Amino acid sequence: MSREERQKLGNQVLEMFDHAYGNYMEHAYPADELMPLTCRGRVRGQEPSRGDVDDALGKFSLTLIDSLDTLVVLNKTKEFEDAVRKVLRDVNLDNDVVVSVFETNIRVLGGLLGGHSLAIMLKEKGEYMQWYNDELLQMAKQLGYKLLPAFNTTSGLPYPRINLKFGIRKPEARTGTETDTCTACAGTLILEFAALSRFTGATIFEEYARKALDFLWEKRQRSSNLVGVTINIHTGDWVRKDSGVGAGIDSYYEYLLKAYVLLGDDSFLERFNTHYDAIMRYISQPPLLLDVHIHKPMLNARTWMDALLAFFPGLQVLKGDIRPAIETHEMLYQVIKKHNFLPEAFTTDFRVHWAQHPLRPEFAESTYFLYKATGDPYYLEVGKTLIENLNKYARVPCGFAAMKDVRTGSHEDRMDSFFLAEMFKYLYLLFADKEDIIFDIEDYIFTTEAHLLPLWLSTTNQSISKKNTTSEYTELDDSNFDWTCPNTQILFPNDPLYAQSIREPLKNVVDKSCPRGIIRVEESFRSGAKPPLRARDFMATNPEHLEILKKMGVSLIHLKDGRVQLVQHAIQAASSIDAEDGLRFMQEMIELSSQQQKEQQLPPRAVQIVSHPFFGRVVLTAGPAQFGLDLSKHKETRGFVASSKPYNGCSELTNPEAVMGKIALIQRGQCMFAEKARNIQNAGAIGGIVIDDNEGSSSDTAPLFQMAGDGKDTDDIKIPMLFLFSKEGSIILDAIREYEEVEVLLSDKAKDRAAILKGKMIPSYIINSNPEMENEEQPSSENDSQSAEQITSSSQEVDLVDQESPEESSLNSQPESLSPADMDNAASVSPSEQISNPMENHETTSLDGECTDLDNQLQEQSETEEDSNPNVSWGKKVQPIDSILADWNEDIEAFEMMEKDEL
Repeated sequence: MSREERQKLGNQVLEMFDHAYGNYMEHAYPADELMPLTCRGRVRGQEPSRGDVDDALGKFSLTLIDSLDTLVVLNKTKEFEDAVRKVLRDVNLDNDVVVSVFETNIRVLGGLLGGHSLAIMLKEKGEYMQWYNDELLQMAKQLGYKLLPAFNTTSGLPYPRINLKFGIRKPEARTGTETDTCTACAGTLILEFAALSRFTGATIFEEYARKALDFLWEKRQRSSNLVGVTINIHTGDWVRKDSGVGAGIDSYYEYLLKAYVLLGDDSFLERFNTHYDAIMRYISQPPLLLDVHIHKPMLNARTWMDALLAFFPGLQVLKGDIRPAIETHEMLYQVIKKHNFLPEAFTTDFRVHWAQHPLRPEFAESTYFLYKATGDPYYLEVGKTLIENLNKYARVPCGFAAMKDVRTGSHEDRMDSFFLAEMFKYLYLLFADKEDIIFDIEDYIFTTEAHLLPLWLSTTNQSISKKNTTSEYTELDDSNFDWTCPNTQILFPNDPLYAQSIREPLKNVVDKSCPRGIIRVEESFRSGAKPPLRARDFMATNPEHLEILKKMGVSLIHLKDGRVQLVQHAIQAASSIDAEDGLRFMQEMIELSSQQQKEQQLPPRAVQIVSHPFFGRVVLTAGPAQFGLDLSKHKETRGFVASSKPYNGCSELTNPEAVMGKIALIQRGQCMFAEKARNIQNAGAIGGIVIDDNEGSSSDTAPLFQMAGDGKDTDDIKIPMLFLFSKEGSIILDAIREYEEVEVLLSDKAKDRAAILKGKMIPSYIINSNPEMENEEQPSSENDSQSAEQITSSSQEVDLVDQESPEESSLNSQPESLSPADMDNAASVSPSEQISNPMENHETTSLDGECTDLDNQLQEQSETEEDSNPNVSWGKKVQPIDSILADWNEDIEAFEMMEKDEL
């Protein structure tokens, strides 16, 4: 890539930052964050609660503080000086609000220290900040003392939350009663706290952070050298015993290595290397990083990965272990190319597990570090793709909006502070030459929030006594330390294609994944042997089929209520091969059991505003209807919107000329959805959007549902109908008030803006050379990570229930007596209320050239199907077949907890 192109991309990053930062300052400041869809600030307590996510907000202008050192990295020194003055003038740290100790430390304390670090650097240069007299450092010290009461525990591990005004004093603090915290929450303090001690000379901060790290190290699982996700802060018992490198643990490992870099304490390096050896032994399954149990690390704890682990390749670069960093990064990049962004969680066969993407920067971070290590221009192209996707899919008129669903392209009214603190910093540094930055970036270390701390702190106020307690616990292999300080000239001797040679075998890992188990089925067909019984062929009245079930260890039970229950006891199978066939049969039956239900569970739809000044950049998540035009099978509907009169649409419209040829807006309530649809269709509308009458409702906080019919034949409804909650609907209504004519696109997923806006004069960043978004193919295969021995140890059951008629399902969901306003509420049938009949005939695809879902793992099946299919239940009766699985019981509790796990 030429220097001119790199400069062009760097300038594009600067423009994007200006768009995000400028809109925050104009529309949100002094609020903590910008809400980019509604162009206003997010203030704690004034918006519907988002749970733990809101613990980052403390009414202290979070985004401004988090962005301070980004301004300097991007050469915006005048803006930095203005921002520091605003922080000193406006920010109050003495608010009566409960905040996360972890988030406040990395974002606010780290932001203040990063700002102070670069303020004194600029002051030394002599042009800017000549008035500065350590004011940011004094604010950081004040905040540090406000966080210290959280450490008032016997273990030294901090409470997860603190009240900025009252500490943990009861009852005013409304906190201090928690018993658990995550490993990362307690282990991601040392950089900021030690820097605060080194800057100020107050040793107490570093002492408290070290004590927390010492306790976590002592509580590691001694045989595996792994730590769990959640720990009891009073007893030190592990509450969640699964271990990985993603959510809940990630930055604990990061801070051990970086604490050695910043503070020079060998014990941190020894601990990191001990953990790293365990990670590479048990968790790393290149290119995957899979969670395991700390007591039985050979047993996978889940079959999906979360987006936060994308930081790990960057940490591996700092460690000097380049090959696995390249492999994991390439796998993540393939997922991004498939979905445009990295989903919050995705399965081992790269399907979406959690579809959100809050504009996380971890992948950009690893891309930057890999480019620094290898010099491979491939990573510049990766960065270019990230820039294009952000501008194409996340950019909205008022900033950048998080993705609510990467599959539909719908947005969430959210722009987290870390987006400005990290994403633009790493992207700019990726394309910048050394002379493009006004200071030497190599003199600083990045915190987990990408704040900059100077390396000269290692020799400043070094009054903490270093007691090396690590070697008391473990014998360390010195060879583990050989790669601590890598020299890239040695790592890549005369071979500029080294990184490419590692990536090449992984280029199709996402699109062409296929489970191993299918090979045996195909081989049996080719050899002429009789293939195993397939669930789609099974007949409960066929004696031969029942005999095959018995051989596979599967029993068929007729229940009194008419249901048929299948139970597998693998230990009763005729052989391990038959037990594996039985497992496959049970999993196929689950797929069939939910197939009809899935067909009726329409996915969310998208409402995309395509008129000026939105140009397709605002995408709203909409609920589908069980009647009318199916947007997944027909061309999308595009038109201007108009409000119907009466607004509830429950009678013949009095303004048919206003809605003729347009998409009608209707208010929810007072009659059935289908009745509204018929009234606007008769008036000539080409589509309808029902807007919730419950003020303040939002798809962020309420589950999406599909609009049901009225129990009658709805074939006469030919127009598409979508449902928007109040918050999303108000975005369209506000646009009408401001711009009068608003055009929208109703579709199954957001469409490419180049196609939407063809022939119109629009900014160049909206249209690029990328082809129109294509429907993503969802692979139906899963990685089989269990051995045959593990498979045959399990016992399962599945209940099969007959389906109600559609009319019964709709009517039975209504209460006996309804007020008129409640009628369309009652008629809404959520996906979980629909029941399928797996015993009916189903159309199936052939095996030729396709991957079929034969080797799904039990754990993922229970995680992904249990909530949506009330007819399926697993009974786990432990019947071990060998000594390896003799203590399987201990894992059941962990599995059940992981089913409830949330990122």
